[in-house]
Amino acid sequence: MGCEGGGLCANAVLSFFPNSMTTVIVILAAVIALIIGFGVSGKHSISVTALTSPGNIGQRSVLGCSFEPDIRMDSIAIQWAKEGVDGLVHEFKGGKDHLQGQDLSFQGRTAVFADQVIGGNASLELRDVQLSDAGTYQCSVTTARGSGAAVLRYRTGAFSMPVVQVEHGSHEDALQCEAPRWFPRPAVHWMACGDTGEHLPLPANTSYQLNPENITVKVVSLLHNITANATYTCVIENSIAKAVANIRVTGRARQHPETTGIGERRVSAVFLVHQGALAAAVSGKEGTESMANPTTSLSLG
Repeated sequence: MGCEGGGLCANAVLSFFPNSMTTVIVILAAVIALIIGFGVSGKHSISVTALTSPGNIGQRSVLGCSFEPDIRMDSIAIQWAKEGVDGLVHEFKGGKDHLQGQDLSFQGRTAVFADQVIGGNASLELRDVQLSDAGTYQCSVTTARGSGAAVLRYRTGAFSMPVVQVEHGSHEDALQCEAPRWFPRPAVHWMACGDTGEHLPLPANTSYQLNPENITVKVVSLLHNITANATYTCVIENSIAKAVANIRVTGRARQHPETTGIGERRVSAVFLVHQGALAAAVSGKEGTESMANPTTSLSLG
C-alpha cells in the first residue's frame, strides 16, 4: 500500500509539474508585457499640424507646423524633409540647428523660429523662394512626450499688387491696370459698376512681357471707352493668387478732344492668395500714391 501510495503520489507530482511550468511561463510573459507596455506608454504619438500658403518666387515664405508644447527644450527635435530630396530641408534639436545633413539646394535659405519652439512652433522660414521649391514636405517632431509628423503640399508662383491709373490719349482717356510679376501667366478681366449697381464685363487689351529672369511676366491691361460716375474693377488671377483693383471715376471722361478730363479718382486694391491667404487692402487718392501705405490683414482658409 505504501509503495502504491508512493507511486500514486509520484504520479500526482509528475502530472502536476508541467501545468506549474505553464503557469509560470504565462505569468512571466504577462509581467514582461506589462513592463514593455509601461515603457511604450511613456512615448506616445503627439499631435502635429501643418499649414501653408503658396510661396512667392524670390520672396520669404513660411511653411507652418505646430505641435503639442514641451517644457524641456533639450528634448525637442524638429526635422523638415521634402519628397524626392536626398538630404534634409532643415533639422533643429537640443535648442540649436543641426545642418550637417541639409540638402545643398536649401543651404543658407532656411530657419526655424527658435524662440517659439518651446511653445509648439515648428514652422520653417524659407527665404528666396524658388520655383523648384514646390513639392510635398513633411514636418516631423519628437519630444519627451512622443513623436508625430504632418505632411503639406507647397506651391510656388509669382504674384504682385496691380496699379490702376488713367492713361491720357489724344482722343480719349483709358484705364491701365499694371502688375510687375506673375507666374503662371494669369487671366485678366475688367468689370464696371455704374449708378444702377450692375457689374458688367468689359473687353480690354491685355499684354504680357517676359521679365529678365525668363520666368515671370509683366501684365499690362488697357481699358478704353470709360465713362464718368462709374467704378471699374481690374481682376488678375492665376492658380496661385487673385488680385483685385478698383478705381472710381468721377467728373467727365474725355472721349473727344473738346471734352474735359477725368475728375477725382479714388483707387483701392485687394490682394488674395488662394488656399491660405494673404489679403492687403489699399485705399486713397490719385492712383499710385495710394499704394505707399497699405493696410495688411491675414486670413487663412
